[in-house]
Amino acid sequence: MNTMGTVRLLPWTGPDGKPCFLLGDGTGYVSRIADRMEEEQLGSATDLIDEARQLLGERSWTPGELHLLAVELTAALVRVHRVAESRGARLTEAEREAPDADEAPDADGDGPRLPAEAFG
Repeated sequence: MNTMGTVRLLPWTGPDGKPCFLLGDGTGYVSRIADRMEEEQLGSATDLIDEARQLLGERSWTPGELHLLAVELTAALVRVHRVAESRGARLTEAEREAPDADEAPDADGDGPRLPAEAFG
């Protein structure tokens, strides 16, 4: 294992828009700030999804409202994608390759086995 820790993509960019990275074991002050910011970004995306559903469900929107919604959804998607990319990069190789208990190969080894309750 790398004694220096892992490289983490942070949930913000530098002043020039370039990605920011953190080297460490994931337990320091900046890591905790990044964790909180990621949670806030994911929560904001959830709120925006609810807002979009409500606005689109009313079917009485203006082109300006749709444009603003598209801008906000795009920004949220960029943030959520960064969080997913960062979290995925921090998975260990074993975590990436290990199947879940519910997805163990079937007797043939051909694919995932369905749990018995799936058959009623």
